[in-house]
Amino acid sequence: MVGIDVGRQWVRAAIANIAGTLVARRDERAKVSSAASLIGQVGAIAHRLAGEAGVNWSQVTHAALGSPGVFDPARGYVAMAPNLPGWGRHGLVEAVREELGTNVTFENDVNLAALAERAHGLGRNLRDFVFLSIGTGIGMALVIDGQLRRGAHGAAGEIAYLPIGPADPRDPANRRRGAFEEAAAADGIVRQARALGMRPPLSAETIFSAARRGQLTAKKAVDIEAARLALAIATITPVLDPELVILGGGIGRNGDLLLEPIERELRQLMPFRPRVAISALGDDAVLQGALTIALDAARDRVFARSPRNATQRFSERRING
Repeated sequence: MVGIDVGRQWVRAAIANIAGTLVARRDERAKVSSAASLIGQVGAIAHRLAGEAGVNWSQVTHAALGSPGVFDPARGYVAMAPNLPGWGRHGLVEAVREELGTNVTFENDVNLAALAERAHGLGRNLRDFVFLSIGTGIGMALVIDGQLRRGAHGAAGEIAYLPIGPADPRDPANRRRGAFEEAAAADGIVRQARALGMRPPLSAETIFSAARRGQLTAKKAVDIEAARLALAIATITPVLDPELVILGGGIGRNGDLLLEPIERELRQLMPFRPRVAISALGDDAVLQGALTIALDAARDRVFARSPRNATQRFSERRING
């Protein structure tokens, strides 16, 4: 089976056998100029992986693909993926399935990261936790009562649209990505640092690096970011009451700079609060989650535990879970 992580910067893919052993892996810069180029890249990587693993593509039982956006199983397409041009169009799911030519499961990338945490990371032995990913975009995955919760239309955890930050959430320009994402994702951190007086060239990475060196303006930008993340955590905590909030994504992994001000802010905002920790899975979280669900679906098909079609059973678990 094959797991694929499609992001704005990278396409990561791996192939594993039915025992779950990783056989081959490839990481490539994402070709995001159009949906067609990205779909072609996904197919080319997957087929090359099979060749490196020494198997014919026809022997690949299942592929799982994670990407930003909301996969609506009822309507069969991906929506709200502004960081991937053309990715949220009708016909995308069918085009990927045609390109890969095998059984394919689609899932939100942050949901896959949460599944990886439940299987291999900080979410083991926990029944209620959330995974908050902060990078080029922002998203949250919810594991409640031991199950990944997707909501009625697959949009549970789309906290990019929380009305947090200086922008007007009613502004159509902010509604495309969401006010919170505009404020707290990578581009938002750069805008904040520039407003505080930092000079270009700027990126989220250079701002965090400067803060580590003690640069006061960069530290101020990081503190503002931490305060916004704390406000988002404080917003969802009374509703979900998670035991743990796991921070991930390229920005969320800066725990040495973010954890203390987040926890300080939470103490001022709430009488009760969850633990906050940094994911140890790094860039592989989404890919590990994709392999987890691909392995589950592949084993269903290979071992045929019931007369019903295995893919149908897996889809039912996705919708009901």
